[in-house]
Amino acid sequence: MTISSESTTARRGPRELLKDPDFRRLLFTRFAASWGDGVFRAGLAGAVLFNPERAADPLAIAGGFAALLLPYSVVGPFAGALLDRWDRRRVLVFANLLRGLAILCAAAAVGFGFGGFGLFSLALAAEGISRFIGSGLSASLPHVVEEESVVTANAFATTLGSVVAVIGGGCAIGLRALFGSNDVGSAETTAFAVLGTLVSAFIARGFARGVLGPTVVDEPPNPVLAVARGLADGARHAWHAPSVTAGFIALFAHRASFGVSLLVTVLLMRNYFTDHGVFRAGLPGLGQMAVLAGAGLLLAGLLTARIIRRFGRLRAVLGSLLLAAIAQSAFGLPMVLPLALLASFVITGAGQVLKLCVDSSIQLDVADEARGRVFALYDTLFNITQVAAVSLGALVVPDDGRSPGLLVAATVCYLVGGAGYVLARRRAIR
Repeated sequence: MTISSESTTARRGPRELLKDPDFRRLLFTRFAASWGDGVFRAGLAGAVLFNPERAADPLAIAGGFAALLLPYSVVGPFAGALLDRWDRRRVLVFANLLRGLAILCAAAAVGFGFGGFGLFSLALAAEGISRFIGSGLSASLPHVVEEESVVTANAFATTLGSVVAVIGGGCAIGLRALFGSNDVGSAETTAFAVLGTLVSAFIARGFARGVLGPTVVDEPPNPVLAVARGLADGARHAWHAPSVTAGFIALFAHRASFGVSLLVTVLLMRNYFTDHGVFRAGLPGLGQMAVLAGAGLLLAGLLTARIIRRFGRLRAVLGSLLLAAIAQSAFGLPMVLPLALLASFVITGAGQVLKLCVDSSIQLDVADEARGRVFALYDTLFNITQVAAVSLGALVVPDDGRSPGLLVAATVCYLVGGAGYVLARRRAIR
């Protein structure tokens, strides 16, 4: 069942939603998986993977982003088709168990001192499955709350899930201090992430069969055909929902700008910034940036439903893009450490409001039998956009990250995204 009216409001707050046992179960399924994600990523970052402190130059950082994000662009069409073809309860259970196996294999590879393509492949397999689980959770949400409460429920679940992932990363830092920073200690830290996947699978198993959808299955019996048409069907359903198409444009503008900003910030932290009072450069500075970004995510989660209820999705999206553009130019462009940290708070918070608006558009304006494919298409294009932006930026940014031209381009991208959003919303469906 779908809604296309902008008058939809969030009528139940988090306290009332938590009284619903199915929503609580889905929420705790997300929390357990998110905690495991945080432990796994921080554990590997502390060992050998995706550590900006080890990146030699901008192209190496861009290569790390590509290795992390692009594989899911291959998984995405499979995820969408399967989420709209299989019982999502079963998908959440088995995907979590499969992710647990990938985590243990990656941890073993770290412990034995393996690196290179083999370790990257195991880590990327775990990441791909994690995104599959995330799409399944998002596609299932409208089945456990009323339509008028989807915006509130999505903001609450997604934001707290991100916070729990940050907590998981903090746990990994503590475990690393306990077990040691060598290969064996890093392996033991990384392996702890499997607890999150097992708990997530156990909680998801408590759902009754069919409760999470899909309600209607229109996929062909041949899985190969189902996968082959996944992206095309996702694109078709997104195209026929102007709010979704417009949301894609706005969010992709944000991800392109954010990717460029992240590349510049990592290089500035590594090669240009120096400690400034309580503010730190290097890896500690990236940690401070992550904390402020997490605060921005939390604030956005608390305010998004109210913002949408008061101003509507259109104004919420445009306001988010404008706020991010202002923060990019006012706080990011001076390239001063305290202002750069403040920019991470504002831009991440504005981006989260934007993402929650787009999520709610998909959940409310796309038919349930196609929702999984649209979310998968969304994630696929989302990743490709960010990787493309980082890669193009890496070709021109200096090693110390000082590139005012790139940050100006990122600011303009936000404004172009806002214009594209308005035009796409006004498009008539033929």
